[in-house]
Order: sequence, then C-alpha cells, then structure tokens
Amino acid sequence: MGRGFYIQDMTTQQIVRMGALVLSRRAEEIPDPASEEIAALAKDMADSMAAAGGVGLAAPQVFQSKAIMVFHVPSFRKSDDPDDGDIPLSVLVNPTIEAIGDEVVDGWEGCLSIPGLQGVVPRWNKIRYRGLDEKGNEIERTAGGFHARVVQHEYDHLIGVMYPERMEDMTLLGFA
Repeated sequence: MGRGFYIQDMTTQQIVRMGALVLSRRAEEIPDPASEEIAALAKDMADSMAAAGGVGLAAPQVFQSKAIMVFHVPSFRKSDDPDDGDIPLSVLVNPTIEAIGDEVVDGWEGCLSIPGLQGVVPRWNKIRYRGLDEKGNEIERTAGGFHARVVQHEYDHLIGVMYPERMEDMTLLGFA
C-alpha cells in the first residue's frame, strides 16, 4: 500500500473563529520543536487543515498559542515565479520572515477563521523565511507568488494579526 493517512487516523481540531482572544495575541516560541507534543500538534493541524480544505493553518487557529504553522502549495495555485511551486505539506516552527525587495502585490485571501469571506490584501511578492521543522531541522527558503502569500498569512496569525487588518480598501472584502 502507498503512504498516506487513513481517515480513521485523522485527528481534527475545531478551528477558532475571528474574535477569539488567542487570534489577537503573539504566539509563544516553542523551546523544543522536536518534542512528541509538537509532532502530534503538527499532525493534528495538518489533518484539520486538510479536513477544512485549506492551504495553511497556524496553531492559534486551533486554540494553541504556539509559534508553529503548517501549509502547502497545490500545483494549480503556483504562479510563474521560480520561487513558487508545488510545495508539499510543510511544518514551520518559530519562523521569521524578511522581505526581498520592495515589491508588494495585491491578492485575494480567505481564512479558515473567517469562513465565507475574502478580501484583497497587499503582501510582499518575494520573501525569505527561516525556522525549524517538527524534527528540529533548520529550514530556509525563498518564496514568491502564492507560496509567499500563504507563509505571510500564516505568520500573521502567529503575531496576532488577521488579514482584514492588512487590507487597505475594505470595499474589497466580501462573500466568497
């Protein structure tokens, strides 16, 4: 049999909705990214993201004030940017982000914590992010296009920011 999760092995968590206090606070750094607790949290987050049909999820969205996110970039979402692409499920613990260049692009975003709505959000077009995976291995990647947007969106959850707070024109917020 191929690798993969069986549906009975999935553990999904309730996704927090906008307005919950945990979403407006900075998440706590994780002292031991390679712990069994963090591995279990990462798996639960990945299962919850998949069950909800998302491409990213941060720990505060499942009531955990911890600096960890999971994300992936499906091939149909990638752009022509060479730093965008089909990114498999990734776990990023204690991340940092820096812009590469000054280019900011507007793009539509939704959020599992704000179901049914979308808005146009300005984001850096190109970023470099660093952090650790769930085994404690260092990760450093350059990201562009949708890949960069997803990482910035999830990082915002770790610093207590929701995408409507980044919007410059609230008339571009509406139902999906």
